[in-house]
Amino acid sequence: MIAAPLPIQRPAGAKLLVVDQNGAIRHLARSKFIDLLHPGDLVVANDAATLPASLRGKHMPSGLPIEVRLAGRSSLAANEIRQFSAVIFGDGDFRMRTEDRPPPPALAAGDRLELGPLRAVIRRILNHPRLVELGFDGLPDEIWDGLAHHGRPVQYSHVSTALELWDVWTPIAGSPAVASDPPSAGFALDWQSLPPMKKRGIQYATITHAAGLSSTGDPELDGRLPLDEPYRISASTALAIRKAHLRGSRVIAIGTTVVRAIEAAAAFDGAVRAGEGLATQRIGSTSRLRVVDAMLSGTHEPGTSHYELLGAFTDAKTLFVVNEELNAHDYRTHEFGDSVFIALSARSR
Repeated sequence: MIAAPLPIQRPAGAKLLVVDQNGAIRHLARSKFIDLLHPGDLVVANDAATLPASLRGKHMPSGLPIEVRLAGRSSLAANEIRQFSAVIFGDGDFRMRTEDRPPPPALAAGDRLELGPLRAVIRRILNHPRLVELGFDGLPDEIWDGLAHHGRPVQYSHVSTALELWDVWTPIAGSPAVASDPPSAGFALDWQSLPPMKKRGIQYATITHAAGLSSTGDPELDGRLPLDEPYRISASTALAIRKAHLRGSRVIAIGTTVVRAIEAAAAFDGAVRAGEGLATQRIGSTSRLRVVDAMLSGTHEPGTSHYELLGAFTDAKTLFVVNEELNAHDYRTHEFGDSVFIALSARSR
């Protein structure tokens, strides 16, 4: 696979690798995604908007430059924005590979940070020298204003031009912004996708899940991803999922974040209920999916948490073949890359 270098959400030549429930693989144009859906299917997408979660500034005790990447918070409420988990880097920017970024100065609870117009304090270190709990000074409106004027989208070196916020908002994004990295599987959709789906009898619903950072550049910290992430499921979406199951139709997740949110909501007894929650589980080959029957996702490299989640849909042998096919056919990876559609295998079911 090769990294997609341009911030184009729906390029004309986007490719789609399809894995059916028997493990058979084929290649399609991504524009043919709707042809894979059956009448009665329920498509569930993540409508989370993306924060300008990269903040450059200064570590006040040392006077050294830093970059703070907001990693998550425990609530989706717009007025509960004073506290974040965050990953802190030393000097540098997105043009340097995340793995090569220098560490920050030694951090300690109580350290003050100056982040453009924003002021924050490290409340505690979260069992890793670069992962902290951060508290912002000021009222919610002042913090939102500071993020809007000073923050930038989190960016990685495979895209060489500076991203704008509209590059990382999916077409279905709502407000307020809650995701640190974009729920990029949703780039494959736009509002023009919905009328043909409706015409074919395909249902559509959304959840909101605060997608966290996809990479920190530190192997130990990356091994802890994904971090805990809040989600919200509306009453209408919970009802749509229940009705889909009652009529024997499939639930199709657009992205790993949707899988994580829905399966977290169903962890107790398999029933998805409306409301807010915190996704704390890591989904992989030992997980049993209770709700989701298939997923449209980006292409992911082995060793990442997104790739490991694919193991809940099919076996390791099939995933090995999938990876070989993605490489042989020059699929593009990362957030602006190509896609995979994978159905829950009969064996996993």
